[in-house]
Amino acid sequence: MFEYTGSRVAFSLFGVDVYWYGILIVTGMILAVIFSGREIKRAGGDPDLIYDIAIWILPAAIIGARLYYVIFEFDRYNSIFEMINMRDGGLAIHGGVIAGVLVGYIYTKVKKIKFMKLADIVMIFLPLAQSIGRWGNFINGEAHGGPTDSPLSVVIDGHKYHPTFFYESVGNFLIFLFLYYLYRKKSPKTGTTTALYLILYGIIRFFIEGLRTDSLWLGPIRVAQLVSVLSIIIGLIILYFANKDKFYSENFYENK
Repeated sequence: MFEYTGSRVAFSLFGVDVYWYGILIVTGMILAVIFSGREIKRAGGDPDLIYDIAIWILPAAIIGARLYYVIFEFDRYNSIFEMINMRDGGLAIHGGVIAGVLVGYIYTKVKKIKFMKLADIVMIFLPLAQSIGRWGNFINGEAHGGPTDSPLSVVIDGHKYHPTFFYESVGNFLIFLFLYYLYRKKSPKTGTTTALYLILYGIIRFFIEGLRTDSLWLGPIRVAQLVSVLSIIIGLIILYFANKDKFYSENFYENK
């Protein structure tokens, strides 16, 4: 049973409250960047690749995650300030991933970097960052499921709910472990880890989303479930081409 009775504010700095939610999300991002840099170096690349691209991807991911959420919850906001104030929550991971991938793709094309070879490494550590970030939802008392009598529950205001944040955190961590093992021990074809992330996270999120009470909706359809299905389809397409060595590259640069 999970129950958080502490403050959502970690500390105050010059009169500005710093929330655990933001700390956990940023911590996950930083760890993903550091570990990706180490893995790139082990693969014979320059770790500065990930540090340079992170300067563009991380802000884009945060903006994308917020914009995605605001678009589908537009009616609840009364001002621009409310729309941009994300300290109390309101980030959608799908929006962050979409924005990050788009910016990352553009950056790699401009810098003549092999997108899929770099993405294969980043996608290993993305679920680790997601796993850490989900605990921010726990502290905020959000992203939970419907009522349950299960001993494995989250207690909010005296009521027990499905701890969907926990389900997804564990699921993401298992995806991370699997992809890390696969990449390190099996040397999969280029594009494989990216494809498997899309497929595995798509499956996990589809089922967990069905339990949540705060889904974003597009008519009668849960948006996250729709995006999860699309993610699985895209992952299968990438996996098909990966098995045909369509993304193969010996190095990270197009001109080498």
